[in-house]
Amino acid sequence: MADPSGGDMPDRPNVIVCMCDQLRSFEVGCYGNEVIRTPHIDRLAAEGVRFKHAVSNNPVCMPARSCLISGQYSRTCMGSLNNHKALDRNGREILPEYPVDTREHLRDPTLPEQFKALGYDTALFGKWHIHPAPGIVGFDYSLFPRVHHRHTGQTFVENTGPGDVVDRFSVAFEADKVGEYLGNRGDTPFFMFYSISPPHMPLLDAPQRYVDMYNPDEIPLRPNVNIDGELPFHENWFKIYLWDFLYYDEHLPYTESLPDGFDLQKLIALYYGMTTWVDDTVGRLMDALEKNGLADDTIVVFLSDHGDNLGSHHQFNKGLLIEESIRIPMIFHAPKRWSPDIRTEQVSQIIDVMPTLLDTCGAEIPDKVQGRSLAPLLTGACNSLDDFDAFIETGSGQIGLRTPAHLYGIRLEEDRRTTRDDCDCFYDLEADPYERENLAGKQDDGLQKRLRKRLVEWHEKTPWMNDKPSQ
Repeated sequence: MADPSGGDMPDRPNVIVCMCDQLRSFEVGCYGNEVIRTPHIDRLAAEGVRFKHAVSNNPVCMPARSCLISGQYSRTCMGSLNNHKALDRNGREILPEYPVDTREHLRDPTLPEQFKALGYDTALFGKWHIHPAPGIVGFDYSLFPRVHHRHTGQTFVENTGPGDVVDRFSVAFEADKVGEYLGNRGDTPFFMFYSISPPHMPLLDAPQRYVDMYNPDEIPLRPNVNIDGELPFHENWFKIYLWDFLYYDEHLPYTESLPDGFDLQKLIALYYGMTTWVDDTVGRLMDALEKNGLADDTIVVFLSDHGDNLGSHHQFNKGLLIEESIRIPMIFHAPKRWSPDIRTEQVSQIIDVMPTLLDTCGAEIPDKVQGRSLAPLLTGACNSLDDFDAFIETGSGQIGLRTPAHLYGIRLEEDRRTTRDDCDCFYDLEADPYERENLAGKQDDGLQKRLRKRLVEWHEKTPWMNDKPSQ
């Protein structure tokens, strides 16, 4: 960026990465949903650069978030493909309530550390759910909830310590704190990771206006939820969606029975309401930037960590190599910097965020970053990179390659190092966007072999954190 006086000045815009939890792209207006109300996210897309095909590199919370912060695949930055678990005093595997003060994961330079090296202030607001504590990996300031999901009665940690219970909706509390931070900025540029917990469950722990916002009878269902004339019903999963760990861990009495007549459409109507809650919160963020004179020189990236199956293929939650798990919204917003556009020929991915932002801000991209800079696509220099697809790994033992038109997947053995089959799934997503016809082994045009070769080569050369390098 040129200095108006004629000299050169460093291009150091403020940067906000705004990530929500478990929002698939199919439930956002700018991605084609005509029922849901997401005007603020839609405005970001209308003014920014939206990627039609964006995916999570691992559709589970901790791996996806670790990918974002490191710019690496979860096997490399975590050494595993699923959420980190610990044993409680009864010997049960649980999600640890707090991050640890040791760098067991994310051993290479992180996104906040790179911004600190550029002279930025760095701050985290909202859900963390990454193994090392935020201060260990580059955040000057952090305000985050305990891992277990709840939107009322949540315990928040400010930097360190056991934290304090906040007696209000956590989403509003976080938004207020973000507003205070933006209202007290000096001349130093900042990098903020703003992590909004909805639409992740518990879906009934929300302001009543969002609970009642959508009529279940008007909710469109994806065609792949109906199998042989049956819609999915799963009492245990429905209770988890409604109450999360208050049901499956604390077993509070009111969580033991579903509301009368509860079904899939009522579940998805609640998910819609939570998504609009996210959208209103994004609106608050953008208003705060405008109010404090920061809007023109702040890059805002909006995305989700992964999607939600919501009954498609009669599956719930996430973690699978299917579109509902992996597809996410991804929007880069900086109208003074980039012209509005929609990129359709490139599959963007979570690990691309770090190199894209560093490249845009004039920083060197660390050698061990595995993502690609999307900066040429943001500026309009090209419509796609030579490397236009994305690799996906899952804790369920599938790895996949997503191109703009196809999804190819193979299974791994229990050791997660050895490939099990020639082809587990192959979908033509232009002809079959709901993945109802698995073409594995049914086509002989050479495409499956080419995709398999590319996926296996990626699998064999992409290092695991704790493996010794091959000689």
